[in-house]
Amino acid sequence: MWACRRACGVPWGLGPKVVQWLYVAMIRPSITFASLVWWPDCQTASAKLKLSMVESLAWLGITGTMPTTAINAVKALICLPPLDWLVKSEARSAAHRLKSLGCWSYLQPNRGHSSILIRLQQTDPIFNMGVDVMRPVYNSEPQYRATKLRREDSTKATGAPPAVKRLAWYTDGSKMKEGTGAEVYGQSVGRRSSFSLGRYATVFQAEI
Repeated sequence: MWACRRACGVPWGLGPKVVQWLYVAMIRPSITFASLVWWPDCQTASAKLKLSMVESLAWLGITGTMPTTAINAVKALICLPPLDWLVKSEARSAAHRLKSLGCWSYLQPNRGHSSILIRLQQTDPIFNMGVDVMRPVYNSEPQYRATKLRREDSTKATGAPPAVKRLAWYTDGSKMKEGTGAEVYGQSVGRRSSFSLGRYATVFQAEI
């Protein structure tokens, strides 16, 4: 690649690593910003042509090849996805994140940019699962105290505040060939709840 740069007569300026860093860290995030809203427009032929022009400049700078080099060959060298694919990928991630957090409230999910969530769930059932992110809830004046006991001290109630009504809860998670599940048991109130987490959740996720 350096030999190609010297053959072009441009052995100066930004190096390939710097150009790649600028493209990946600054240019691509700027282009894909709010892609969930405008991703259908990038599927048109005119939009793909404009995105490919930006890609061509970046790819030639990253590889240091001559402008007459075949773009498809340059793509194979650097293994970076096309921008129109990346825009749709970012839109999928945003849609899945908003749906999992309970922020997806579109009344007509099959129309316009909101149809991407339906397409995503139909493509792979793993996207019907939630994510390991919870919306924070703040309580400035809690009316309870949480005490974490060791397993050997749980039956002795060591360290619990005296003369205070206590609620003891136990949690567990496991994974087998049939899938992953979790269970919550309240010893003091006699309540038990178990539920499935699907096939793709890990043991760590079940324990949490």
